[in-house]
Amino acid sequence: MPDPSVRLQLRFRSLFKPGKDLAFPCDVAGHVDLGALSEQARQSYRFARSMVGREFAMPVIQSDDGALGN
Repeated sequence: MPDPSVRLQLRFRSLFKPGKDLAFPCDVAGHVDLGALSEQARQSYRFARSMVGREFAMPVIQSDDGALGN
């Protein structure tokens, strides 16, 4: 059972611009609650998803301290 105190994020690593990753809060399965995001964050999330393989790597689930999630 996951530790509820560990917050997870879905991280899209930039392929070409180090430090320009995008990350969004998610559950253990990597699902992002779009309704909980601001409009700007929703737009950024949709952009990142559409640019996987072109601008961003496949997203990974990480704890918010940077460790890899399960």
